[in-house]
Amino acid sequence: MNSERFPTLLTATGEDLIRLIHEVPADALLPILDNSSLDETTLTLLLQRRDLQSEFLVEVLQRRHFLKNYLVKKLLAFHPHTPRTAGIRLLRDLYLMDLVQFTISPGVLPDLKRRAEDQVIANLPQLPLGQKITLARRSPARIAGALLADGQPAVVKAALSNSNLTESQVLRVLAREKLAPSVAQSIAQDTKWSHIYNVRIALLRQPSTTLTTILAFLPELTVSDLRELAAPGVLPENLRHYLQAEIHRRLQKSEHHSDAEFQTPRKPHHE
Repeated sequence: MNSERFPTLLTATGEDLIRLIHEVPADALLPILDNSSLDETTLTLLLQRRDLQSEFLVEVLQRRHFLKNYLVKKLLAFHPHTPRTAGIRLLRDLYLMDLVQFTISPGVLPDLKRRAEDQVIANLPQLPLGQKITLARRSPARIAGALLADGQPAVVKAALSNSNLTESQVLRVLAREKLAPSVAQSIAQDTKWSHIYNVRIALLRQPSTTLTTILAFLPELTVSDLRELAAPGVLPENLRHYLQAEIHRRLQKSEHHSDAEFQTPRKPHHE
């Protein structure tokens, strides 16, 4: 299909051009790019059509004067049919909050989403506190995890309340060798995360976790996990003493329970 079917695509102006932008089938739109009346404002209306074909978007990308407009670049980056290679280039020019929006947009390719997340995470240290808190409350799991490790109490609190935060991200944070003690303490006191078994194990392994927290969690762990954690080289020697004492206490309790059962007389069975 070409301009013979819609001859006014090359010459339409004003409201007629706006009407064509919305009404012409996607596979017949290419000639509109040669219309001298098509400026950045009308192009942004056109780029909001989700049915645009890759070939059309490639033509837009080749018209470099259009890419001086930020909204045009943003719409191209977000469009589901923009070629992957071009999408990667466009991500580099997006503002931080637009990158965050990109990561939670439906239909985004997984590798592009991860690249966008990586860009956001790389810029987190330079952000002011207020922006970090905003991001921590609503960002995707990987970004929320990076903010959880930030260490600033308000940011940590916001990240822990983020519904997108996952157990795997919390465990990644707790696996860090250098972690602010306030982070481990906040997780240990959180009503949701402190009750997850794997998180408790990770807290025991985290060097910044307080002894009080560790002692509070020991009775909740299985003997097999206590034995694994008490093996040489897993935890510092001073902590191994407490784990071994808890194992000994459990075994003694189990033996006493077994002895009591054995010594309790059985009631006679009446036929």
